[in-house]
Amino acid sequence: MTRRKVKLAFIVNDAARKATYKKRKKGLLKKVAELSTLCGIDACAMVYGPYELQPEIWPSPEGVQSVLSKFMALHEFQKCKKMMNQETFLTQSVLKAEEKLKKQRKENREQEMTIIMSQCLNEGRVVHDNMSTMDMSYLAWLIDHKLKDVARRLEAWDNNDQNQIMAIQNKVQLEMAATVPPPPPLAPSINNDDIMQSQLLMDSMVAGNVTETVPFGEVNSGVWSDLLP
Repeated sequence: MTRRKVKLAFIVNDAARKATYKKRKKGLLKKVAELSTLCGIDACAMVYGPYELQPEIWPSPEGVQSVLSKFMALHEFQKCKKMMNQETFLTQSVLKAEEKLKKQRKENREQEMTIIMSQCLNEGRVVHDNMSTMDMSYLAWLIDHKLKDVARRLEAWDNNDQNQIMAIQNKVQLEMAATVPPPPPLAPSINNDDIMQSQLLMDSMVAGNVTETVPFGEVNSGVWSDLLP
């Protein structure tokens, strides 16, 4: 269940204000104790309320006195470095509000000029004749800014397309290399002398001059010498 946002305003009802005071005072003291334990720092809290005769003190009067003594022993510059009174707080709040208002005005003006730019593109002409020189200059700047933004996006898309094309080409090349069959084995080398010896032997056997097989290696035998011219 979503927690309901509390409106930061004075609670008019006495009973509700008293209940809120007790509840938030307890939570504040608990947070101070957690901060001191988790971060290992010296901290103290004193809460003055209209519903108790004595102020609520954490962790103890001695602990509060120790923290205050350390604070008073600091140099004046260090003591005032992060201190803030009501005037300083209001000044900072006003500056933050002015900065937020300035940012919102800029966003509103840009949105207004964007609408005018769209109308001019649809009509093909300047639809507002009462625009000031400042408005025309801002509109020209906005158009130039939008064109540069479009050019950057187109360039990014082109680079992305090129990367995708290169990736596809590399993938196709790898697939083709994987499907190409290996080259056929080389034929065994044949010696020309062996071919001539085999041919002579076959011719002799056909003619009936040789009755037994002669080994190919015995080139200097008598049979081969008779067959040679």
